[in-house]
Amino acid sequence: MWGGRKLSSSGSRFLGVLRFGCRVTQADCPRLSTSAVYTKNQLSCALQIKPWVFNECIMWFKSYRMTFAGLNTMKSHKYHWVRLYSASRATVDSSEVKTFLALAHRWWDDQGVYAPLHSMNDLRVPFIRDNLLKIVANHQPGTPLSGMKILDVGCGGGLLAEPLGRLGASVTGIDPVDENIKTAQCHKSFDPVLEKRIEYRACSLEEIMEETAETFDAVVASEVVEHVIDLETFIQCCCHVLKPGGSLFITTINKTQLSYALGIVFAEQIAGIVPKGTHTWEKFVSPEKLESILESNGLSVRTVAGMLYNPFSGYWHWSENTSLNYAAHAVKSRELDHPVPAEFVLKGETEELRAGASMNPGVREELKK
Repeated sequence: MWGGRKLSSSGSRFLGVLRFGCRVTQADCPRLSTSAVYTKNQLSCALQIKPWVFNECIMWFKSYRMTFAGLNTMKSHKYHWVRLYSASRATVDSSEVKTFLALAHRWWDDQGVYAPLHSMNDLRVPFIRDNLLKIVANHQPGTPLSGMKILDVGCGGGLLAEPLGRLGASVTGIDPVDENIKTAQCHKSFDPVLEKRIEYRACSLEEIMEETAETFDAVVASEVVEHVIDLETFIQCCCHVLKPGGSLFITTINKTQLSYALGIVFAEQIAGIVPKGTHTWEKFVSPEKLESILESNGLSVRTVAGMLYNPFSGYWHWSENTSLNYAAHAVKSRELDHPVPAEFVLKGETEELRAGASMNPGVREELKK
């Protein structure tokens, strides 16, 4: 059957030729004649089809195209809402997954390829802690982040999730690489305290976005945004799972000539500080562009600070220079922070004025105006 029509034997043979690229001879199908043209690099077979056979084939193709066009139209309407918040890992780059999969067993080697991330905790953990404590009136000594829910996106082997958990936070770590999650779960099992405070899941942010809408006090994406395919969508997803007033923390690499020279040429190709192919310069993002994306999604940028890594000492330090690495802290707008429609403002103000009008002659004059 083809497009709802039963094919003749010669028509079936013709379609077989088109579909499988078989060589056709006059003996195989009397309605078709063939002529072969041989070149040095290729062999092409030109089919000369008699007009009435060609017209019949055109009708078959039209029927086929109309049938499947209708199905595709129905599918696009049926699943339009699914594509808006798809769980298809739209921001995850499959090539990046392969790179980190090969290194999944090396996360906790503090002298290996992830040594810079181990030492980065000296900056990023206090950066997250101190900015979160600005919005907490009271906190417990030793566990200042107690009661806070934090989502660690692209958690890898748990290098950042664990210290945040030890500060008292309830941490959910997610990563699209299954082997990374297995490594993280294995390492946290050695600490009974972390067993209760940290949960790991092998998934993308899109896959948990709907079930965790406005759930987290903070979202951390440390050394992640330079690996995603669609940064705008990624930021939208982060904003979606944040509570109003929640914080988004990002550490990443600026897109400059210096970051290309030092971050890729030197760090990957010459010094071997990180494995080759770990970073793609085109995915780096400047603080200005990142801030623009954050602001357009209802996130107010509070802090942007430069970070510098010394490959000889193995330590990081803060800097006013953001041309290489930098950290950013943004806060999701609260509902009360949104502009209130004028009609509601006027109505509320008028009611308050009327309540005190009998006692205040000045107010009565304001109402008359």
